[in-house]
Amino acid sequence: MTNLSLAQSYLLKAGKRLRILPVLADESAYSDVVREAQEIVELALKGMLRHAGIEPPKWHDVGSILKQYSSRFPESVAQHVTRLAEISAWLRKEREFSFYGDIDFIPTEQYSHEDAIRAMKDAEFVVSVARSFISGT
Repeated sequence: MTNLSLAQSYLLKAGKRLRILPVLADESAYSDVVREAQEIVELALKGMLRHAGIEPPKWHDVGSILKQYSSRFPESVAQHVTRLAEISAWLRKEREFSFYGDIDFIPTEQYSHEDAIRAMKDAEFVVSVARSFISGT
C-alpha cells in the first residue's frame, strides 16, 4: 500500500463519517458529535500528511506537524494550516471528555447544540481542505 492509497483511504473514511454528524446532532447527541468530529479531523489531517510524504505520529493532534511541514503543501492548503492546527488542538482537547467525561463532567449534559455545530463545521472544513489536496493531485 502506498502513502497515496492510504491517504485516499483516510479521506474516504473521514468523508463517510462526516455524513453521520447531522444524525447525531438531530438526536441531541452533542458530545458524540464532538468525539466523532475529532476522529474525522484526525483521519483527514493524517491523510494529508501521508499524501505529503510525512509519516504521521501515533498521537491524536497533528497540528504541530502540519505547521512544521507547511512548506510541503501547496499554497491553497498552506494558507489554512494555522486554522487546521487550531481545529485539531480544540477537538483533541475535547476527545476524552466528550466520550468518557469525568466525575464532575457529564458529557451528555455539558455539550451544547452550538458545540456540535462548531465541531461539524470544523470537521467539514478540514475534510474539504484535505479533499482538495489529496484528490487534486
